[in-house]
Amino acid sequence: MGILQIALVLLLIGGGWTLLTRGKATRERDALTLRRVDAYIETIRRERSNRELVAMSDSELRDLLHSGARNYRIAGQKRGWIVLGVGAVTLMAGIVVGSQDGWRGFGIAVAVGAVVAYGVNEFLLRQSRAPLERHGVDVERLTIE
Repeated sequence: MGILQIALVLLLIGGGWTLLTRGKATRERDALTLRRVDAYIETIRRERSNRELVAMSDSELRDLLHSGARNYRIAGQKRGWIVLGVGAVTLMAGIVVGSQDGWRGFGIAVAVGAVVAYGVNEFLLRQSRAPLERHGVDVERLTIE
């Protein structure tokens, strides 16, 4: 068997394993998110610092916090893919520029790409936090590492 065939077999095994365990990880993450949401609801009720959140019923607040946490997690995944794409474009641009200008051109292209990737990441991070922060929700209380 060649190296390519071995790599393909390992890729298929790894992909199958990921598909089998992804559902369990998603259920565990959702359960943890619901526990964090319930704890945050108790904190909101106890502190009474945000009038808009205190005025909501528990079910409204739970829906707002749970959907906000889910949307924030999905936006984080999208942000990761977009930054990965920017990194791939940066690498390709660096290779093209490096083949014409050498190491100096490669370094400049990668530096510019790094600044662009950082800017895109920060923009998307702030954009994903904005809907929750408009309601006065502390996003860090809902994030799961």
